[in-house]
Amino acid sequence: MGIRVIKTALAALLAIYLAQYLQLSSALSAGLLAVLGVDVTKKKGLESVTARLLASILGLLLGSALFAVFGFQVWVIAVFIVVTYPVLSKLKLQDGIVTSTVIMIHLFTARQVTLPLLWNEVLLLTVGLGTATVINLLYMPKAYRNLEEAKEGTEAAFSSIFEHLARHLRDPDQIWNGQEIIRAGDSIRDGLSHARTASENSLFQQQEEWPRYFAMRSLQLESIQRMLGLVSQVHESLPHGQSIAALFEELSGDVRSEYYAGNVERKLDELERDFQRMPLPETRPEFEVRSALLQLCLELRTYLSVAKARKKPRREEAEQPDAGKGRRA
Repeated sequence: MGIRVIKTALAALLAIYLAQYLQLSSALSAGLLAVLGVDVTKKKGLESVTARLLASILGLLLGSALFAVFGFQVWVIAVFIVVTYPVLSKLKLQDGIVTSTVIMIHLFTARQVTLPLLWNEVLLLTVGLGTATVINLLYMPKAYRNLEEAKEGTEAAFSSIFEHLARHLRDPDQIWNGQEIIRAGDSIRDGLSHARTASENSLFQQQEEWPRYFAMRSLQLESIQRMLGLVSQVHESLPHGQSIAALFEELSGDVRSEYYAGNVERKLDELERDFQRMPLPETRPEFEVRSALLQLCLELRTYLSVAKARKKPRREEAEQPDAGKGRRA
């Protein structure tokens, strides 16, 4: 917000000075137009300026026609608003309602419609909105630091969640407040928001990596939340629960890797085959726990399938010069 205020002040100042240098009438209005033209991203700024420019020119034409027909009466301003605003909204130019009104007020104040006056208004629009566009394009805060922080926060929360799941499977008496789930959700939402901002600031490049990453984490968080419900049904420690706990412990480290190696998936395959070879449970409590563990394996496979579809395969890691130093997938 601080950067935007500074940009707005600079755009207004430059617009006023430029309008005065060009000896335009109502030069201060160029500053107002510049204030309205500064936006939060480059893409939004261009869209906003385009809408305001088109809306203002349309307002200039409609205002000139109304004043020429009915004269410079105060009630004509109300007629202008009633006629123009619905038209601008229909054309999706509602961002330009204020600027078109400013231009129309200039005509009313001058109480004349002449070519020099109309040209003056066009130049005011060009100077004010043009200055705002230049300032917008020259500098926008980089979102990458925020994206990295959101990524690190998400991965740290996921890692902690898997550690807690493993502890519960090893010792069902473990107590956990689940706050990491909330932190993970907050980090993912922040990441998606910053990813949209970064995309709108990249006019000529498609920013797909970050949206894809946080979309993956969002799907995985849904899977983790389902896992929590299943783990809560495990009220006693069983050998297969210990084996699943080992998978979660491995995942707590692998979650930070950019690559998918499939180690956990292969171990999960072996574990499911062991499940099939086990004798049937002898008691109802054991049946309930083993059923929850089997469903947990299926949900874990869902989590891994998302990572497998969205992450880079391990063979790409081998091609990297520092592959041996990287983390496992």
